[in-house]
Amino acid sequence: MSSPPFWLYIVGFLLLLGPLVTVHEFGHYLVARWLGVKAEVFSVGFGREILGFTDRSGTRWRLSLLPLGGYVQFKGDMSPASIPDARTLSAMSPDERNGAFQLAPLRHRALIVAAGPITNLLVALAIFAGFFMVVGEPVQADPSQTNKVEQFSPESAAQAAGVRVGDKIVSIDGDAVGQFRDITDRVMMHPGESIVLGVRRDGDLVRIPVTIAEAVVTDRFGNESRIGRLGIYSSPVTYRPVSPFVAVRLAVKESASMVGMMVTGIGQIFTGQRSVQELGGPVKMAKWSGEQLSLGPQAFVAFVAFVSLNLAFINLLPIPALDGGHLAFYAVEAVRRKPVDARGQEMAFRAGVALVLALMLFVTINDLISLPIFGR
Repeated sequence: MSSPPFWLYIVGFLLLLGPLVTVHEFGHYLVARWLGVKAEVFSVGFGREILGFTDRSGTRWRLSLLPLGGYVQFKGDMSPASIPDARTLSAMSPDERNGAFQLAPLRHRALIVAAGPITNLLVALAIFAGFFMVVGEPVQADPSQTNKVEQFSPESAAQAAGVRVGDKIVSIDGDAVGQFRDITDRVMMHPGESIVLGVRRDGDLVRIPVTIAEAVVTDRFGNESRIGRLGIYSSPVTYRPVSPFVAVRLAVKESASMVGMMVTGIGQIFTGQRSVQELGGPVKMAKWSGEQLSLGPQAFVAFVAFVSLNLAFINLLPIPALDGGHLAFYAVEAVRRKPVDARGQEMAFRAGVALVLALMLFVTINDLISLPIFGR
């Protein structure tokens, strides 16, 4: 095992989180400007302003002391719920009303809020598509041998269940699998689960029950991951050049696969199938970013895409204080034809902030406990 120098953790974390959160906020900003909502402050970082200037539209651009994210303050923002009460509305002059976020049409507010996570999603898609255009699409060299079992690993769960060399895996639990990657994705997140493999053998379809084996893999930095394995190897993989259109399609498929794994992982933590110790907070994020940066630009950019996708997913969760929480209230407003009262929204958003802070505290403590200094 080898560890990067400490300064690389800091550099990696800043290069990861700073740009991704700034891009997220810039998505909010661009759509707001497009829809006529005024941004009063765009801050890179939190806390005291270090450098800044005010542009011709009146937006104050700031570089702040704590470079751990950023924010956009729209005109009229004055509460966690971003909804002024009736007295505040009646006291606003026509000039104050012009460009105020709270007075924008519902669809405009929803678009502005959704723009942040959508921008993170687009960043991830662009990176994945770029990789596919440069490297190509991974496919098995001989299409006729796709998903055909060539050999087994020691103590293979598939071999123990009755799978043979030469069998071609065509389905898992009745769902067709087109590429070997589909088998890997289906198995990896489900160690210990019982599945039924559909294999083509001598022209016949044979169904073989298999219990996915559990494996703990350790990377070069000592990070452990608990994954599922069948213990099979198929034919060699080659990389096929693809057009930009196909690269985008593959990027969408890759992103959807990753989001599916995120949902599965969260569900397994809630049901006790996975330990909460697998959750990572800012300390682990800094550790992972430094490690990936030490592996070179390609590994780090791929990690940026993964984290950007995570940010999009997390921000769209219907938790008050996150973008998804705002969108949930807007959905209720669209159905009721009127917003939830300001007090109710503010209480919900305060509860959401408390939940997010509690989760951050928990994962940070979890991160610290996992450090070598505590014997882990």
